[in-house]
Amino acid sequence: MIRLYNTMTRQKEEFVPRDPGKVSMYACGPTVYNYVHLGNARMLVVFDMIRRYFAWRGFEVNYVQNFTDIDVKIIARAREEGCEPGDLAAKYIEAYFTDAAALRIQKATAHPKATGNIAEMQDIIKALIEKNLAYAADGDVYFAVDRFAGYGKLSGRATEDMLAGARVDINPRKRGPMDFALWKKAKEGEPYWPSPWGNGRPGWHIECSAMALKYLGPAFDIHGGGGDLVFPHHENEIAQTEGYLDGEIMARYWMHNAFITVSREKMSKSQGNFFLVRDVLSQWSGDIVRFYLLGTHYRSPLDFDEEKLVMAGKGLDRLKTAIRLAREALSRPGGAAEDLRASAAQARRSFTEAMDDDFNSAQAYAALFDLAHDINAAVAAGDALPAALREAADVLGELSSVLGLVLTEDSAGQTGAGEEKISALMALIVDMRAAARAKKDWATADLIRDRLKEAGIAIEDTPQGARWYETP
Repeated sequence: MIRLYNTMTRQKEEFVPRDPGKVSMYACGPTVYNYVHLGNARMLVVFDMIRRYFAWRGFEVNYVQNFTDIDVKIIARAREEGCEPGDLAAKYIEAYFTDAAALRIQKATAHPKATGNIAEMQDIIKALIEKNLAYAADGDVYFAVDRFAGYGKLSGRATEDMLAGARVDINPRKRGPMDFALWKKAKEGEPYWPSPWGNGRPGWHIECSAMALKYLGPAFDIHGGGGDLVFPHHENEIAQTEGYLDGEIMARYWMHNAFITVSREKMSKSQGNFFLVRDVLSQWSGDIVRFYLLGTHYRSPLDFDEEKLVMAGKGLDRLKTAIRLAREALSRPGGAAEDLRASAAQARRSFTEAMDDDFNSAQAYAALFDLAHDINAAVAAGDALPAALREAADVLGELSSVLGLVLTEDSAGQTGAGEEKISALMALIVDMRAAARAKKDWATADLIRDRLKEAGIAIEDTPQGARWYETP
C-alpha cells in the first residue's frame, strides 16, 4: 500500500487512483527564460522518481509536465537578448532537455506549452465569466476571489495572511485586492492573441488549469510542484478550475517538495543565490547530482553544500563497486548462497517499505547500502555461489534504477565496443603490474598505480588479486 503526504489534508493518505491500475500526474514545469537551476532540478528529479516508482509497482503512468513559454520574464529577457520571446523560449526548452537528460530525468508522457493551449484557456475564462466568477475590465479579465468559497483551503491561510504573502498590485480595475489575472491586455511591443476581451495573453495560473484538464481530465490523481507554488499558484489553480467544474475537484492529491537552500536561505533566481544545473554538471556527473538530490526526503529542506556532493559521489561509488566486485567474482567457485539471497530479498522488502511510505528515498538508500555491504562481505569471504552473487547484484541494480540511478553502463543500455576495449586494456595493465610485482620491480608497479590514480582509476590489491575501478 502506497501512502503519500497530501498537502490539502496535511497528512499521509493511502493512494487510491482515480482509475484502477493507472496514475495521472501533473507537475508544474519551468518558466523558460533561463537555464534551470538546482532548486528547479530538485522538483523535476523528485517527480521523475515518483513516476518511476509507480511504474515499477505496476501502474500505467500518464505524467504531464508543462512549459510556461509566455510570461513577463520571458518578454523582458528576450528584449535583453535581442530576440523574439518565442525564440528565447525554444532555446531554453532545448537546454532544459539537455540538462534533464544528464540528470536521467525521463521525458514526460506529454510536455505541453502554454502557447499551444490558448484556445483552451479562453474557453475556461469565458465559462468563469458566465458563472459570475470572473469579470472583464478594460481588456483584462480577473478571477473574483471572494466568489469562490473554498479559497485558501490548500495553503490554510487566512485572508489577511494571503494579502501579506501575495504580490497584490494596486490596480483600480480590480474589484478585490486578492483578485488575480486570467487574461492580460496586450502592451505595445508584446506578443498577443486575439480574444473576446481584446488582444492579450494569458495569466500564469490559468495555463496549468487548461493543460491539466486537457491532458488528464478532472479529479486526476496527483498535482505536484515545489513548495513555493502552494500559494498563490496552486491556490489560484484550484479556485479557477473547481469554479469552472462547478465544484468537482481538480486533483485528488497535492504533493510539494521542500526547497534547496543556500546558507539556510531559499535558492532562487530572484535572490541571486542560485546555481545553474549546467554549471554544477561541469564539475559533477549527472548521476552524482541526482544521487545527492534524492539523498534527503523530498519534503525536507536540502541545504546546498559541495561537501555533500563529494559524499554523494562516494556513496554512489560504494554501490557501483559492490556490483563490480560481484561480477568479477562470478567466475570463482563458491559455496554458501542462502545468506546472500536472503539479503537480496530483505533489501527488496526494505526498499519497497521505504518508498511506499511517502517515497522516502533517503530510507531506500539504506536498503541499497545494506545489500551492497552484504555483497562485498560475500565476495571478500569467497563463499558465495556465482548464481547468488548475480542475483544480489541484479537486485541492487534493479532497485537503484527505480530511483533513476545507473550503477553499470550496461544496465543503462550503453555498453559498447568502447567499453569492452577499455576493460581489455585495463586487464592488460593489471597483468603487467602483477608481473612487475612478481619480479619485485616495485618501482614499475608503483608507477603504474600512481599514473592510473592521476587518470581517475584506482588499483586495489586483494587476496583474490588486483581490481581496478574509476574514482568519483
